[in-house]
Amino acid sequence: MTKPTFDTAIFAGGCFWCMVKPFDTQPGIEAVVSGYTGGHTVNPTYAQVASHTTGHTEAVKITFDPQVISYAQLVAIYWQQTDPTDASGQFQDRGDSYRPVIYVNSPAQRKVAEASKAQLAASERFDAPIVTQIEDAQPFYPAEDEHQDFYRRNPLRYQIEEMGGREAFIRQNWR
Repeated sequence: MTKPTFDTAIFAGGCFWCMVKPFDTQPGIEAVVSGYTGGHTVNPTYAQVASHTTGHTEAVKITFDPQVISYAQLVAIYWQQTDPTDASGQFQDRGDSYRPVIYVNSPAQRKVAEASKAQLAASERFDAPIVTQIEDAQPFYPAEDEHQDFYRRNPLRYQIEEMGGREAFIRQNWR
């Protein structure tokens, strides 16, 4: 039996608590880690990122088996978790640390992400322009332990966070 070769994907789309479960529950996902990326502070804390002074976004780093789930499939899942027309945050989460960004770690990922973004824009699903950024991957810093696996460890709080606009938006625009 061939040992899987894993790849990584990094997505920012609002609160990382709400970004874990949609990926974590897919076949071929080895790990989904909540963390911070895209900023100028080395190994920032949640409090530092929340202060909007580090330049980081809350993001998830996904380790996946591309033989089971493709990067294109992950990007498709990503679009369904975000409002790609809102550059100022996501749903009830406002500010630069919640902006939607696809962080690519290779030319192949950039090509897939840009094609997917163009296809979404051409679909005219949304009345406003698609503003999600596609940026080169930066160092990724895992968040503190209390932010990992949040949906499993805090199901009631996760449900409240998910109901803060994200679920209604997804239902309205993606199903």
